[in-house]
Amino acid sequence: MTEPPEPAPELDPEQAATAYREVYGTAPAGVWAAPGRINLIGEHTDYNDGFVMPLALPHTTLAAASARPDGLLRLCSGNAPGTGRHGTAGGQPPAVATLTVDTLDPRTRPAGAWTSYPAGVVWAMREQGLPVGGADLHLTSTVPTGAGLSSSAALEVATATALNDLYGLGLPPRRIAELCRRAENAYVGVPCGIMDQMASACCTAGHAVFLDTRDLRLRQVPLDLAAAGLRLLVVDTRVKHDLADGAYARRRASCEAGARALGVRALRDVPYARLDDALTALARQAGPGDDGTLPRRVRHVVTENHRVEQVITLLDAGEPEAIGPVLTAGHASCRDDFEVSCAELDLVVAAANDAGALGARMTGGGFGGSAVVLVREERAGAVADAVRAAFAAAGHRAPRIFPALPSPRRAPPALTGPRRAGGPSPPAAAAGGDGGEGRTGGGGRWPVSARSCRPAVPPHPRITRPPCPRPARPYRPPRPAPPRHPVPRAPGAVHPHSRL
Repeated sequence: MTEPPEPAPELDPEQAATAYREVYGTAPAGVWAAPGRINLIGEHTDYNDGFVMPLALPHTTLAAASARPDGLLRLCSGNAPGTGRHGTAGGQPPAVATLTVDTLDPRTRPAGAWTSYPAGVVWAMREQGLPVGGADLHLTSTVPTGAGLSSSAALEVATATALNDLYGLGLPPRRIAELCRRAENAYVGVPCGIMDQMASACCTAGHAVFLDTRDLRLRQVPLDLAAAGLRLLVVDTRVKHDLADGAYARRRASCEAGARALGVRALRDVPYARLDDALTALARQAGPGDDGTLPRRVRHVVTENHRVEQVITLLDAGEPEAIGPVLTAGHASCRDDFEVSCAELDLVVAAANDAGALGARMTGGGFGGSAVVLVREERAGAVADAVRAAFAAAGHRAPRIFPALPSPRRAPPALTGPRRAGGPSPPAAAAGGDGGEGRTGGGGRWPVSARSCRPAVPPHPRITRPPCPRPARPYRPPRPAPPRHPVPRAPGAVHPHSRL
């Protein structure tokens, strides 16, 4: 019997406020929200100044919070082992981590601790001279950790949005995203790009975000798949990954090495039309024993940027069904050229496509995590069943499958709870916005009162931006050196994704 995809779990801000009260003994000033995300197309391009196209998920992180005048930062997770969704374990409150904002230092942070993400946000804000003091935070999330759905970015953005309002900083969503990336890069130690934080801070309902990560210009792209009879499924393989273990850093380092070898600022500056020239130039520089890794990394980034542009063109033309083969080509590139896939992700893509999906690809940093599958609505259940059956036959743990719906971002109303003594009043939400400087795209906040924690959700203005421009500086390969060693290829290797 066909089993439908699982619905996304929901978090109740009133329950989050209750959990805060049980831990800290008083009501929070408010409850803030930030979503997880999937990336429709554009993988490992953000730290190469390239193009990405994420969309927010219904899965959300809530931060119930209040400011403190004494410089203490108290952090509590409602998702700690043994706790319920909103808070307590066996009738006992979960543990509270207590830090001092004046002594936060990435060199002395505890390795592997979840508290590094919210603490890193406080550290990054204070590093930039922002007047942020102590706070009590209770954090709860339905974004699966280690699934490639940006649970860390949602945690950071929810924390930053709460502090932004509590301390009246008036930061726009783009600035919040930049500070959160700084926290993850410099405090947590993950050399990620800015896509995840921008997606969590800036996505709007019913849209994917076409983001140029060089200058952070973005365009909200309407994505109404249901109107076209389509559905986008997320398949969480439940294979966990840790991007701080060095694999992510090695990929980024190889991209930077490729840019240096080609004499460009970033791989985004290598035009797709000149890719063959670039690969030839790299082959001429290869030394004895070179395994061809650098050309493969370069090829992935250049072709992936091109695939983002293809998807934008198809969506703008009203042809969402046609993006399926582009998604599958992107997975082949991640698997073969960037080598960030795994057996479980490859199995999702193969099983889904064999069962009639229009296309599928891994999403996120890779090394496990999730895949996205584009299907016709009437085939969604059958494709999900086929993926589950393939996992069972392979002896893998059953995957979690749910629909991806471009989810709303709630504009925070003026802060009604207590704030830092003497602090400025936070500005009202801007009436307009551009997804970067406008306040309306930022993390949402529910004011907490004794009667209700339900949000008032104002409509989001439609954001219009011109498409991201072509690179201003064309790629010119360096003066060729005498050939020493060709780019090696495995016997019989075929790269159909290098040209679509």
